[in-house]
Amino acid sequence: MSTFSIFLVLITIVCFLLIVVIMVQNPKGGGLSSTISGTQMLGGVQKTTDFLDKSTWTLATILIALILLSSLSFTGALGDTGSKIIEKSEAPASTPAAPAQQTPAPAAPAAK
Repeated sequence: MSTFSIFLVLITIVCFLLIVVIMVQNPKGGGLSSTISGTQMLGGVQKTTDFLDKSTWTLATILIALILLSSLSFTGALGDTGSKIIEKSEAPASTPAAPAQQTPAPAAPAAK
């Protein structure tokens, strides 16, 4: 397994976790914390909101770092190394061009 493939798998896992963390949150402040009935559970509602907020930022930072590292490890072996546009533009230049035949322009109709 190449380094790029490992980064691709890690990016996919982090994206999935980021989607889950974002979907758990509620834009109006409820989210997972609204399902907790009391403050007696592991620090209460405020701690849950803080945890979700910090985990969102942490996963986003990890995702950006993985993307940057994967771009550095990409060798380009899977893609084409040459440009097809340059190859197409060089091909007609190597063959001699035939002289263009000029046709006379049609006469404009007479104005009344």
